[in-house]
Amino acid sequence: MASGFFALLDDIGALMDDVAAMSKITTKKTAGILGDDLAVNAEKASGFVSSREIPVLWAITKGSMLNKLIILPVAFLLSAFLPWAVTVILIIGGVYLAYEGVEKIYEYFVPHKAHAMISPDIELSEEELLELEKSKIKSAIVTDFILSVEIVIIALGTVVGQDLLFQILVVSIVAIIATIGVYGIVALIVRMDDLGLRMIKLSKNKKNVTFYIGNFLVQALPKIIKSLSVIGTIALLLVAGGIFAHNLEFLHHFLEQIPSMLRDFVLGLIVGAIAVIIVKFLKWIYGLLFSKNKNN
Repeated sequence: MASGFFALLDDIGALMDDVAAMSKITTKKTAGILGDDLAVNAEKASGFVSSREIPVLWAITKGSMLNKLIILPVAFLLSAFLPWAVTVILIIGGVYLAYEGVEKIYEYFVPHKAHAMISPDIELSEEELLELEKSKIKSAIVTDFILSVEIVIIALGTVVGQDLLFQILVVSIVAIIATIGVYGIVALIVRMDDLGLRMIKLSKNKKNVTFYIGNFLVQALPKIIKSLSVIGTIALLLVAGGIFAHNLEFLHHFLEQIPSMLRDFVLGLIVGAIAVIIVKFLKWIYGLLFSKNKNN
């Protein structure tokens, strides 16, 4: 009886070791999207009054948790009953990632018309501020849902063929890391400038170590968010290219003479460019048809 109990504990220990090892590998594969998720949410959680940044971030975090609770059961059901669908969704997600990456590059070189912005001179009522806050939270949660689908499917793609329990443990761990890790770092980033300002005040404007550290933190925040956006864009293309190279048989030997990272980037760039051209063309056709119907 005792030997059976210890054998069970040994099996559980071995399973958890395997889960930990695979979770580490899977987290590396989803790191690109996590970087983009971090950049997007750092941008969306900033720009509020200092006292509202953490409540807003907590609201987005709760929305992210709810997203994972919706996505995970659906993903596990697909893996159990329609495993081929995981690969299909993975490739579709890869096309979206490539599109998003190339779209960001396109927007950098061909900026869109500036969105209407609220002038800082205009004083908004408390109700208007709350409405604006709700709008940004809703936008962030919708974006998180899309990124969460990609994270879960990529994580699931690395353990397809394993036992269902193993899949559930690995993907759930990755989902938890994606939520707690990303939003924990975002919280530190968005509060960086406030910490810097406090340190500047503590220095009483004397140019000492506290003053220079505080000034560095204040100046670094916008640069960090901008650099995260650049890193996230590159990561999106790398992740997308990796998905295509590993899941589409006819691409297994594509540019195999060059380093795999460069090959993945090129693949992501090519597919993303094609996706952007198709979307722009469809929008142009839609615009023509819509304008004709409007004139008639």
